[in-house]
This record gives sequence, structure tokens and C-alpha cells, in this order.
Amino acid sequence: MTAVNSAPADGISPSPALERNRSRGAFGAITRSIDELAEKAQAARDIEARLLEGAAIIDLDPDLIDASFVADRMGDDEAAFNELLEAIREHGQGSPILVRPHPGSEGRYMIVFGHRRHRVAKALGRKVRAVVKEMEDQDHVIAQGQENSARADLSFIEKAVFASNLEGKGYDRDVIMQALSVDKTVVSKMISVVGDIPAEMLEAIGPARSSGRDRWYKLAIACRDGDARRRAGELVATPDFRSSDSDQRLVFLVNHLEEAKRGAKPVRQRKAAAAWAPADRSVAVVAKPGPKGFSLDLTEKEAKPFGQWISRNLDSLYEAFRQSKQEN
Repeated sequence: MTAVNSAPADGISPSPALERNRSRGAFGAITRSIDELAEKAQAARDIEARLLEGAAIIDLDPDLIDASFVADRMGDDEAAFNELLEAIREHGQGSPILVRPHPGSEGRYMIVFGHRRHRVAKALGRKVRAVVKEMEDQDHVIAQGQENSARADLSFIEKAVFASNLEGKGYDRDVIMQALSVDKTVVSKMISVVGDIPAEMLEAIGPARSSGRDRWYKLAIACRDGDARRRAGELVATPDFRSSDSDQRLVFLVNHLEEAKRGAKPVRQRKAAAAWAPADRSVAVVAKPGPKGFSLDLTEKEAKPFGQWISRNLDSLYEAFRQSKQEN
């Protein structure tokens, strides 16, 4: 099999969506993320189409299919799974999954990509539409990584853990670069982040799907302090931390470790803090109430234009706030 290659993420030309919306002003800030999300979905479909081209689609018993030998997700997004389940229940399975004959169990198969579609088929008690291809392990991980990385719902840390898992299984950096469609520098940073953050801390935080690499870099740096594991354990054990979502947990841990390292009183989790992100995760907002004020922390690619838009519209936003107080 010939692996599908993509250009490295760094140094490539702007996407068509970015070029189309570069000069659209406020409207461009809104539509750019929608266009780029659509292009990501189309990229994933293109990769699938190339890998499945010319192959026969068959119906398989999902009980005969095992997961890939290398994980690429930290848990599953139940909301996204339920949405897919309802879509397949109503309209059927559109695109097939890709499997290979199981290298260690005769008569069984191993998923290359399509874990959610496989899980939906099991939940609905249906056969799963699949393409079966003979593949070596290296071709398997490249195809799996490229298909999943092209999608918008795989978080930075999930890609980083996938890269680290591949290296742990003996794959060299060139294979990892192909699998994730990134250059050597990005791969090195990903693996470094996973190496700096203890595994139990990664598990406690989860995928943080609305958080980009900068916040994970901060946590990785903070974890280089020899006392970081103990300090993190203090926060992770609190009920407030456990009741927070994954992105909030990441924010609280970064703040807790950074302030403790500076010698300040360790940060205590604030119940009122909240994280928000749109469906395409183009911006992430963390609300931080304090004893004498309130701040909004904006991150991700749309943080700057969204923040500028808020600044330009403070008059109307404040008027809406005053109106809401009168209505209540």
C-alpha cells in the first residue's frame, strides 16, 4: 500500500479559506473558521477516498473487529458519538471504515480508522460497512494518523500522545511526521510535552479539546519543577477539580503550578470559573472571577479578532447587559 502524504503544517501556503476571508473584516472573522472547518472535513474525506479507492465494501460483524494497536484518542466525546449514532440510525452508515486482517488473530480484523462508526454499529446491533485491506503496521499507523489528524475534533494533546505512543513502539520521526502531517520540530515539541507531563496528570486532565498547544507547553514547563507532581496531586484530589470539564482542569493546573512555583499561595479552584468554546473550537474563553474583578482569557486562532470585536462592541454589549438586569 502507498501511504497518503500531506504537506507539513509549518511553512505551507495559507488555506483557501484563509485567502478567501483575509479581507472580509468582521464578517471574515466569523466565516473564516466555518470555511476552515469545512475544509478539514473535506480533507479527511479525501484521505479516506484515496485509501479506499477501488476496494470492495463488505458488511462485517462488529464483534469480529478489534481496536487499533495504537490509541489516538483520550476517551471519547459522548455528545459527538450520540450525534453520529442518531445520524446513522436515521440515514444509515455513509462512508465505510477501514480494517485490516488482524495480524495476531485469524478470522478477526483490526480497525485502521472508523472507531466511532464501529462503536455505533455495535450499539445499534447492525453490521458495519467496511473495506478490508492487507497492511503492514507502518502503513496502518500512517493511514490512521493522517485520517484522524485531518479531522477537527482531535485535540493537540491527543495528537501529541499519539506521536509519543508511536515513538514508544519503535517508529522513527519520519513515520510520525507522515502520520501527523507535521514537521520534525513540531513532532519533537509534541513528544517533549508528553514526556514532561506525568501520565497520571494527563489522564486526570483529559483531551481538553478547546485548548491549544500553548497552554500545554506552559503545563509541561511547570512540570519540570521537581515538586510539581505533589502540588498537582493536591489540586487533582479536590472535588471541584473532579467536577470541572477537561479544559477547565488544564487551566486550573497551569495556574496552580505557576503560582506555587513563584512562591505565591497555591491557587484554589474557583467554582464560578467557566470555560466556553464554539463547536468548531476556533476560540476558547475561560472566565476568571477574582476577589476584586473579572477577566476573560481568550486563546486559539480566533482569540485576537474575537477580542477586538468585543472591544469595539462594548457599548452595545453593556447596554444589553443593563437591559437584561431590567428584565430580570
